[in-house]
Amino acid sequence: MKALLVEKDGDGPAKPAIRDIPESDLPEAEVTVAVEYSTVNYKDGLCLSENGGGLVRKYPHVPGIDFAGTVESSSDDRYAPGDKVVLTGWRVGEAHWGGYAEKARVRADWLVPLPAGLTSRQAMAVGTAGFTAMLSVMALEDHGLTPDKGPVLVTGAAGGVGSVATMILSGLGYEVAAVTGRPETGDYLKSLGASTIVPRADLAETVKRPLESEAWAGCIDAVGGDMLARVLGQMKYGASVAAVGLAGGAKLPATVIPFLLRGVNLLGIDSVMQPYENRLRAWERVARDLPMDKLEAAVQPATLDDLPKLGAAILQGQVKGRVVVDIAG
Repeated sequence: MKALLVEKDGDGPAKPAIRDIPESDLPEAEVTVAVEYSTVNYKDGLCLSENGGGLVRKYPHVPGIDFAGTVESSSDDRYAPGDKVVLTGWRVGEAHWGGYAEKARVRADWLVPLPAGLTSRQAMAVGTAGFTAMLSVMALEDHGLTPDKGPVLVTGAAGGVGSVATMILSGLGYEVAAVTGRPETGDYLKSLGASTIVPRADLAETVKRPLESEAWAGCIDAVGGDMLARVLGQMKYGASVAAVGLAGGAKLPATVIPFLLRGVNLLGIDSVMQPYENRLRAWERVARDLPMDKLEAAVQPATLDDLPKLGAAILQGQVKGRVVVDIAG
């Protein structure tokens, strides 16, 4: 079978290359999947880098934290040959061989049936980024967000999570304010449904005042750091921020004032270890609420050969929208 194998020779740098490897090299697990499509996430870029980004435990390694395809064999009664499945998270592609190969062997607990109405390709246009975006929307709704409450801020909006979050929110009738540091993506974000483009510089610095004027009814934040601290002070009373990333840094130079005086909620969103039932709920919402025409417009097609360059590009913030990798392409 063909695979993108990352190999490391002693203390030298890790290097990815297309290899033909025997199926017997796959790790032991209950379900073997013929992989049809995968995608490129920030973690994939790390796993393809010279040091594995601190995520890869053992070489040689097959990255790819997401994949969709068809069950080929299964020793678990929940899945049978011919079933269409999706995998995101569970440290697959990091600690366990992932989706950048024609076949993957994984635990049955890690899989989710492909939702009705979605193709394998569409599922990977969604991927971990879109799955995380939907989890974020669900969390905000669970904490009272409705379209009539006011505009919703999306930071890092031109990235994978931000792009899909913008599509979902606008499709549900929300007014979306999209934050980007790349002015050239403004038209792209408006095509996804953004009502307003907010330059990153407007939110890049913290201010001395812990509270500013109330501006946002909700926020999906992929940046963290100074920007998240600034946004917390701009939230409306009782509003929530779904924190999904740390592109701007892991530190949070904020005060507790927005939580105490405005009842602001900071919601942590984890997609890796998400329980099965909530995964099903999120994927069902994706199939129902994500405008597939807008999703397709945000797709960049790729093959296994493209992955080393794409991995480096996503670490530099140079990938727009969603990459769909045709494993057989």
